Amino acid sequence: MFNFDLVSSAIAPIATIARLDNSVTSGKTNSIKQWLVFSASAFLVSIPVFVQAPLVRLYPTISLLSTIAWIALSLILIFRPKTQLWGDLLLGFAGCWLAGSIYWGWFRWEPILHLPVESIGLPFAIWCLGKSWGKVGGYFYLGSLFGTAITDLYFYLTGLMPYWRQVMHAEPELAMPIFQSAIGQIETPWGIGWALVLIAVLLTVGLLSLRGTELHWRAFSGAVLSTLLVDGLFWLAASAA
Repeated sequence: MFNFDLVSSAIAPIATIARLDNSVTSGKTNSIKQWLVFSASAFLVSIPVFVQAPLVRLYPTISLLSTIAWIALSLILIFRPKTQLWGDLLLGFAGCWLAGSIYWGWFRWEPILHLPVESIGLPFAIWCLGKSWGKVGGYFYLGSLFGTAITDLYFYLTGLMPYWRQVMHAEPELAMPIFQSAIGQIETPWGIGWALVLIAVLLTVGLLSLRGTELHWRAFSGAVLSTLLVDGLFWLAASAA
């Protein structure tokens, strides 16, 4: 008589090993995806700075209308299962692009309006998160907005708002002396002290969120920590001039 118990006993270890192998593979895949989301978020934060900024200064309407293309592309990716994650992230980026186009195109002369305009997508992001939809893009937008708020707070605390206005009104070739004056304002005990405090805040928030295993926390962390990189590059460029 055929012994099913014996066969089951023989197959059980093999099945267990197979499940363990699948679990390890799945874990590695998820880890790679987490770091890809983190890296993509950091990259997307830098695009408005190095690509959108010169575009919006010369052709603000084109920059604004291109938001439609970003949203369309994100929706195409969202409705495809294999690319849903990246469409989600791109939709959050589209919100940042829209806000940046509006502010830097028509309101860049008034720094007080920077954060309110950059927050234009906040109600939509909160609504999406309330519906548990678009978490990766929503958290990316929130991380980017948080980094913007910290940077603006530093400008306010160190008295850099007047320099902001002067730079926005000046011709590009005349902006460098203004930057140098602003650097002098930063390189004071007050400016350095607040820089250290706010850098610590960004690092703490960014690194704590990096500990989360969910993809939306990686998107948030990438957006927050990349703020340090972007601000640091601006400071180095102005200091070297």
